Parts: sequence; structure tokens; C-alpha cells
Amino acid sequence: MGSADSKLNFRKAVIQLTTKTQPVEATDDAFWDQFWADTATSVQDVFALVPAAEIRAVREESPSNLATLCYKAVEKLVQGAESGCHSEKEKQIVLNCSRLLTRVLPYIFEDPDWRGFFWSTVPGAGRAGGDDDDENARPLAESLLLAIADLLFCPDFTVQSHRRSTVDSAEDVHSLDSCEYIWEAGVGFAHSPQPNYIHDLNRMELLKLLLTCFSEAMYLPPAPDSGSTNPWVQFFCSTENRHALPLFTSLLNTVCAYDPVGYGIPYNHLLFSDYREPLVEEAAQVLIVTLDHDSATSTSPTVDGTTTGTAMDDTDPPGPENLFVNYLSRIHREEDFQFILKGIARLLSNPLLQTYLPNSTKKIQFHQELLVLFWKLCDFNKSSDVLDILVPILYFLNDARADHSRVGLMHIGVFILLLLSGERNFGVRLNKPYSVRVPMDIPVFTGTHADLLIVVFHKIITSGHQRLQPLFDCLLTIVVNVSPYLKSLSMVAANKLLHLLEAFSTTWFLFSAAQNHHLVFFLLEAFNNIIQYQFDGNSNLVYAIIRKRSVFHQLANLPADPPAIHKALQRRRRPPESLSRTGSQEGASMEGSRPAAPAEPGTLKTSLVATPGIDKLTEKSQVSEDGTLRSLEPMSQQSSAEGSPATEEPDQAWREQRRLSSTSASGQWNPTSEWVLSWKSKLPLQTIMRLLQVLVPQVEKICIDKGLTDESEILRFLQHGTLVGLLPVPHPILIRKYQANSGTAMWFRTYMWGVIYLRNVDPPVWYDTDVKLFEIQRV
Repeated sequence: MGSADSKLNFRKAVIQLTTKTQPVEATDDAFWDQFWADTATSVQDVFALVPAAEIRAVREESPSNLATLCYKAVEKLVQGAESGCHSEKEKQIVLNCSRLLTRVLPYIFEDPDWRGFFWSTVPGAGRAGGDDDDENARPLAESLLLAIADLLFCPDFTVQSHRRSTVDSAEDVHSLDSCEYIWEAGVGFAHSPQPNYIHDLNRMELLKLLLTCFSEAMYLPPAPDSGSTNPWVQFFCSTENRHALPLFTSLLNTVCAYDPVGYGIPYNHLLFSDYREPLVEEAAQVLIVTLDHDSATSTSPTVDGTTTGTAMDDTDPPGPENLFVNYLSRIHREEDFQFILKGIARLLSNPLLQTYLPNSTKKIQFHQELLVLFWKLCDFNKSSDVLDILVPILYFLNDARADHSRVGLMHIGVFILLLLSGERNFGVRLNKPYSVRVPMDIPVFTGTHADLLIVVFHKIITSGHQRLQPLFDCLLTIVVNVSPYLKSLSMVAANKLLHLLEAFSTTWFLFSAAQNHHLVFFLLEAFNNIIQYQFDGNSNLVYAIIRKRSVFHQLANLPADPPAIHKALQRRRRPPESLSRTGSQEGASMEGSRPAAPAEPGTLKTSLVATPGIDKLTEKSQVSEDGTLRSLEPMSQQSSAEGSPATEEPDQAWREQRRLSSTSASGQWNPTSEWVLSWKSKLPLQTIMRLLQVLVPQVEKICIDKGLTDESEILRFLQHGTLVGLLPVPHPILIRKYQANSGTAMWFRTYMWGVIYLRNVDPPVWYDTDVKLFEIQRV
């Protein structure tokens, strides 16, 4: 039968379904088979021939027909999984049912009354005939998920058969060990199967259906307090699914082994279409959704900071294990790590290669999914050498900073760096020279990965858009975390840090919002760390501090009287020129770079929930002599001496300042003298003031003696200088380590589903359905 005929018949069946007001019996096979038995409709056809309005009409007006359609389609998938899909006809039926369910499921999820439907047992669907209370009946959702899992390891359908012989001795589906059929070599599997175009396409259809099953999460509004386990994911990743391990491994290896450049021949993607990429994208999306597990919910802090959970809770059995999370956290072999990190780094660096010879290599589009996957890897499994991933992350941050539609990408990049900056190894490795020249519109410099990080952060803060302001705390926390390990900053990076201090310490900025002064505290803490722990190699920074000494003197003498505050705030009406002004000696940018571009008009984006403040995102740890970290009790910070940065952690300070400031009737922020004095007295300026006191006269003397305007002589002097015994006793190194919390878990959930929603446009699985997890906005 021609495809036009089969489309026509399929469309007739859809019309019959929507016009029949009487329930059609489940046993009426002649009617139901029209939907899958004789048709060969692509998934795009199914979306075109089953309009949204008609699905909703059946749902409202003849619910029993919609229920029977779903039940019969699942039954066909179960039968296909049982029989092993040997005939072409069976394969066709399985694919048709997958496409139909992919189309219909979102309309079931969007209606709260239907949401439980797949979790009920269908009357008479038991295995032993027609008893309604049949013990063996599984909820429809479970039957569907197990059938999909079986079908993903179905020889000659989704995997290569190992038997050479005829169909008669076909591999028995139940005795088949799916671990021998993992899709790709990599973690825990050495054999790389022959690529097979048809198998890839069939896997994709089934993974698309699986992702659609999981997408019930999109139809529930964001609620951080709900432990919100997704029942579909929970069941699929449980021991009930005998294919959980080989499936996890297949998905992970398929993503990490993918090389978009192919055989390294430029432009070859223009000659051959790459059918692997859509499968890799789909695999990455399924993987990140199955790994969406809130590690913080076990004892999540409540609003007032106490933990929920009593001594009794320990006796309760632990919640159902998510095997995918479990497997990811247990990967430990060095070569497995290398394989994963190399794969992710290769894929994330792909857009950077693209910039040299435009269009010469295939440009992947799924970097956001890869970043979520990398985040999960770091969060569940503390892995080590990730310098290869730092450069692409900084590239994406720099590239997306002007684009409102990519604000989620900015956040995840910064979160990953915050997580990594809590590890001492990461700070130490930043000293590695930065030699690969990635085309970025940042000043050219000679230096280390740390210099690159600082230069890019400066660019984000001074030329990103307004909505990135909540990230400033995070960016500077990362700088503070790595500062004790930075052996020698370049002059460019040193000037950037001082330019930020200059901008953040203007009176209008300090007084115009309740938390702005935290940024100054962070920068001072970073300078103190470098001076106390890495003075020897950092003559560039010391010189920059001496040149900008007036900034520190102004801070020490910050006016706190009401007229001065009022005058500073009058200045606020004018645009903050110090932040938009580029820093000192901006030089040429790297070749091949293009400035960050804003989104094209009309770009769709999805909304995100607010991210937790830095005090909720991190917990303070102290680095002991031997380099290990120990967590600090929040209260002990109160007592530390002489108002060093340890005393004022944003969260405590915050309550105190709220008390000291007066909020005017209009709800506008009104700084008071008392408020300014409360934190001014704690500015950690002692170390820098002492340094200036000792070095400024010596530097001035050199200038007078030698009539110098030459920096190199001064730098030489500073390189050989020492402040041993002249500085205050070094304070302990404090690191603000990322801590898992429900707020970020919820943020990641909305971000991840928003990405998946926007990336699945062909077919448009969720478009025009009533999603609740986020809003869709046009830029």
C-alpha cells in the first residue's frame, strides 16, 4: 500500500475516533489496528495527522476511547517486546505505537484528572484473564517502561544480533543478557559494535517516547519543598528494570564516544549526513533526566535554617535507589574517567574549533545538555583533572554574556566553576600556562588559566546584561576560593581585579543596595589571600595595588554621615560609568573573535526559578595545614579576631543589616549611618594598609632617586622584596564550598526541562501544551 494511502487510512481512523461518542470496545481489533497495523507513517506525519485540538476533544468528550487507545498501544509494545520483533510487520507496529504515544502523552499529563491514568491498573488487563482485582496486573506506566527497556535491546531491531543463524533459533528475549549488547564501547565495555543506521533510528524513536514519559515533570509547577521524585524516572531507574545497567552504560558511552568531526576531513559533514548526532542528543537528554535526583532532600534546611528530620527518621528504610545515580557515583577506574572527561571536553570544545574555519567542522548544538551531564558527574562523583573543560566553559560564558535568552547557560557555567573551585586541586591547576588561543573578544595576555578566568569574569561583570547581577557574588566567590593558590597573576589580570574593586567601592554603588558591599569584602579577601600566601610571585598584583592605593584609602575613610549618604545616592541617577568604562590599557582582542551577540529577535526562551543566594549555595570550610578541609560551624565565625572576613558571613550580616537600615514606605532601600558603620568597621583592610605603609615610601624613593617612570625597575624591586614579619599573622584559608540544596536542584530541573522543551522542535513534542514548570517567553 502506498504511503499516501496509509496516511489517508490513518487520518480516517483518527477522525472516527474523534467523532465516535460511544465507547469502542477494546476487543474491536478491526477498529484499533487501523492506528498501527497497516500504516507506515513517520513521526512527523503522526504529529500532522493527529492535531492537538482533536486529542483534547477525545480527552474531554469520549475519555474511554482515549483510555483504550493508550492501553491498546501499550499492549502492542508489550507484545513486541515479548516476541522480540522478528517480522518487519511487528517492527512497524512497535514504531507506530511509539509515535502515537509520543504524540498523545503530553495531553494526558497536562490534565490533572488524567495524570493518574497510567498509574492505575487497567480493568481486565491482568495476565490471567478478566478479573478486575487480578493480583498480577501492573500499572500501565510500568508495563510501558519495561517494554521500552526490552525493545532497546532487541536483536536486529535496536542492536546487532549475535547469532548468524535463521530466524527460527532467534535469541530468546528473556534469556538474553543485554550487557553483551551495550551500544558503544567505553565505560565497562570494550567492544564497539558496527554502526547501523536503522538501529540508530529505531533507538531514537524509543528514546523520544521514553523522554516523553518522563516529561510529566513539565506539567507540575516548580515547588522546591516537594521531594518531587518523578514516578516514571523512579521506576525506570529501579531494580525492576533488568536493563538499567546496560542502558545507563549505552547512553553514557554513546554520548562520550561521539566525535562530530568524524575522520578529521574538513567539511565532510556537508557531504555525509550524520545520523549519529540526533541519537547522541537524545541519549544526553534521557541521561540528564534520569539523573535528576535531589541529593539535598534527605535533610533539607527549612526556611529558618534548621534541618527537617528527627532522630526517628534514621530508622526509616532509605528511599528507592535511583540506579543511574548510583552507577554514575560509583565510576572510579582512571581510564573510565578519562574516557568520560575526554568525550565531554571534545564535544564542549567543538564550537571553539568552529570559529577558525567557519563551517569546516560540524557544530554540535547540545552543549547545554553536556554541561548538565558534567555538573551531575561533578556533583555525584568527585572527579579530578578538569582543566580541559574550563576553557570551553569560559568560552560559553564570554560568548553568552550579552544574550538574554542564554541566561540559564551563564548560570550553569558559573555553578560548575563554583563547585570545582571548592577543590584545592582545581586552584593549583589554574597555574598551568594558558597557551591554546581560543578566539574570544578579550584582551590578549600572556599568563595562566587563572588569568584567563579573571579576564573573562571581568568581562562578564563589566559588559554582560543586567540580569547577570545575581551571579556577581558567585563569580567573586570562585576568585576567593582559588586565590590562595595563584602563584603569579599577569599584569592584565591584576589590573582587572583592581578595576572591579574601584567600580564596586564607589559610594553610590556601595549604598544603593543592601548587599553590594559583599562584593568589596570578597575582593579584599582575595587580595589578602594572595598577599599572605603567594606574595613572592605576585609582584604584578602588588604593583597594581600600590598604583591604585587611593581606592583603599577611600574605603578606609568611607563617609557614613547622612548628608554624604544622600549625596552619594543622588549620583545613582546617572549611569554607573565606572562599570561600563573598560579597564586600563585594553589592548587588541584575540584573533577570530566576535563580540558576544544578543539573541535574535523572536528567540524563544523558558523562564527559570530564582537561584539561592551565595550563603545558601555554599558552606564555609577551613583549609588545615595538611591541605584537608574541615567544615566550619556557622556560629564559630562570630568570635574570630579583629573583624577579619571570617566574622561577617553574608547570611548573618544580612539579618543584622536589615535591622539597621530603614526601608521606606515605597519599599525602597534606605541606607542609614548605623548600617554603613556596621560593616565598614569589618572591612579586612589591615593587611593591605600594612603593605602600602611599608612599600609605598620605598617605591617612591626609587622613582625620585632614578627619575623613574619605568615600571620594570619597580617590578624588579617588588619581585625581590619581602614582607616577612611585617604583615599581620596570616588568617586561615577559608573556602566556600558548594553545598547541595533543594534550591539548586529545583533550578536545574527547570533549566534542564526548558532546554529539552526548546530543543525538541521536530517533531514539536511539547509545543502548545500547557506546561507549568516554566513559562515560554519571546526575546
